[in-house]
Amino acid sequence: SSRNPPSVWLDSHCHVTADEFAEDRAAVLDRAEADGVEAFIGIGSGYGVVHNARAVRLAEQDRRVFATVGVHPHEASELDEASRTQLREWLAHPRVVGVGECGLDYHYMNSPRDVQRTVFAEQLGWAREADLPVSLHVRGDEPDAFGEALDIWRSEGGDALRGVLHCYTGSTEFARRAIDAGLWVSFSGILTFKNADELRATARALPLERLLVETDAPLLAPQGHRGKRNEPAWLTEVGAVLARTLGREIEEVAEATTRNARQLFALPTETT
Repeated sequence: SSRNPPSVWLDSHCHVTADEFAEDRAAVLDRAEADGVEAFIGIGSGYGVVHNARAVRLAEQDRRVFATVGVHPHEASELDEASRTQLREWLAHPRVVGVGECGLDYHYMNSPRDVQRTVFAEQLGWAREADLPVSLHVRGDEPDAFGEALDIWRSEGGDALRGVLHCYTGSTEFARRAIDAGLWVSFSGILTFKNADELRATARALPLERLLVETDAPLLAPQGHRGKRNEPAWLTEVGAVLARTLGREIEEVAEATTRNARQLFALPTETT
C-alpha cells in the first residue's frame, strides 16, 4: 500500500516474561507490533536463575521474541553447578541470542561485590566461547561499578567480546570508553524523563551507529506513563525523544537502532 507504515523498531531489552505480563502477554506483544516494534530481546535473567527458562520458552513459541540467558548481579550468589550446567545448555539453543543481563550492581548490593565480579567474569567467558553478545547491567557510583565492569570486560574478553550497556545512565566520558572497548549503548525510558538533560547531552555526544533503544519493561515507563507498568509499545516514545535529542528524523533513528540491534545480536534480517 502507498500509506507509510510506522517506523520499525526493535526493543533490545525487555522482560516480557515477567509476572506483570502474565494476564495479557500476547496482547502486550501485539500492541507493540501494531506500533512498529517488530522484534523483542526477551531478557532471561533478573528474576532468579530458574526464570531464564521462561524467556527460552517464549522465544520458541513466538518468532518475534529472541531470548538471552544469564545471571543478574542481584542473583550472583545463586549460581551453583546445576544452574551453571543448565545455563550453558541454554546458550546453545538457536533462539538464545545473548548472555545476560549480567554485570555489577553496587547500588543494591544483593550479592557481595567479589561474588558479583566472579560471576560476571565467568559469564563473559561463556559469551566468548559461544560467540554471543552480552547485555550488561552496571549500576553504582562511577567510577566504581562502571570502572570495574569495564576492567573485567577488558581482561576477560578484550577484542573478542561485543555487548551493550543496557539502560545507560552513566557519563559521556565512560560511554566513549565503553564504545572503544566494543560496547554499544542503549537508552531506555529514562531518556524521556524531565530531569534527564545530562543523559540527553550524552546521547548527543555518541555515534548513532553504536546506539540502541529499549524499554526494560515492565520497569522504567517513559515520561507521561511514570508509575505505570511499562510495555514494549512505548519504545516508540523513547525513540521519538532520542530522534528529537539528536535532531534527526524518527525514521532514521528507528532504522539505525534496529540495524544496530540486529547486528549486535546477529539476528536474521526477517523475524518470521
